[in-house]
Amino acid sequence: MRYILTERFGFANDCVLILTDEERDPCRQPTKANIRMAMHWLVQGCSSGDSLVFQFSGAGAQVPDCDDDEINQAIVRPLVHGVKLHAIVDACHSATVLDLPYQCTFSKQYGCLRWMDERPLNGACKGTSGGQAVLISGSSNGKTQMSVLPEPNATIGALTHSFLKAVECEPRTTYGSLLTSMRTTMRAGAGNCNLQGPVGCSIRRVANFSGVEEPQMSSACKFDINREPFCM
Repeated sequence: MRYILTERFGFANDCVLILTDEERDPCRQPTKANIRMAMHWLVQGCSSGDSLVFQFSGAGAQVPDCDDDEINQAIVRPLVHGVKLHAIVDACHSATVLDLPYQCTFSKQYGCLRWMDERPLNGACKGTSGGQAVLISGSSNGKTQMSVLPEPNATIGALTHSFLKAVECEPRTTYGSLLTSMRTTMRAGAGNCNLQGPVGCSIRRVANFSGVEEPQMSSACKFDINREPFCM
């Protein structure tokens, strides 16, 4: 992800903050406190023209919703006009992680991508302060069992792999084409990593440790996914 952000999209190295289990520095390990700190660091002082990226890859769990919108409040609400956030979350039960009001999925009935209105019935605001937020996550039928755990520095999650593969193969694409390409890669199944160059040189295996079956997208507002160019 660092390589894609810095080499493909022009992010500066010192603008990328990474938390991993392998870090010896306790401030760079993905504890709840550190993740919370990093989310606030990401949006702090954001202004029109800024492009923000949040990525998480790991195991997820489903818990009862007691109106806890901490992540939405941390990195969605602060987005002012002209700021855009992309979140790529490779974890099971990830579709609602940002509590965004609109969800785009592959419709079996219509055979294409369609938006669904996920705004809460109580009228609670789940949007931004004028900016845009887009979440790329995965859907599951709930029956997939997580059978392969990630190995340090060797395994990449299937959703992350499909995202990087799509960006690598089609640098200039639309959101609709991105999701379609990711869907094709994920349906091909896990196995050896087929990413080229520096992106894939240190990765030996693709594992669907998140249990997701298809990519999906959520957004703070609806847009034409087949015409809107994807760019971070």
